[in-house]
Amino acid sequence: MDEQHRTTREHIADRIREEPLSPSTLARELGLQTETVLSHLEHVAQSLEGAGESVLVAPPECQECGFDGFDDLINRPSRCPECKSEAVDEPLFTVE
Repeated sequence: MDEQHRTTREHIADRIREEPLSPSTLARELGLQTETVLSHLEHVAQSLEGAGESVLVAPPECQECGFDGFDDLINRPSRCPECKSEAVDEPLFTVE
């Protein structure tokens, strides 16, 4: 399919097949809001599951203490519950 006729979700799926990416990176590349990308990612995961693929999520991780046991794997927390640092990496999405 020609590049200009591809959907946003197809672009997202292709990009996370290439390499693990954060929602904000995808948003920047596609000119979207991060919240919009997160919504699209949910649908991409459902579509790929039907095609025998899976969207994997590397959880957010604290840069200070390495904590990665966050309850919400999708959204970036504002700070670490262990050390209270605000230096928390975003989750990364990829396809397997």
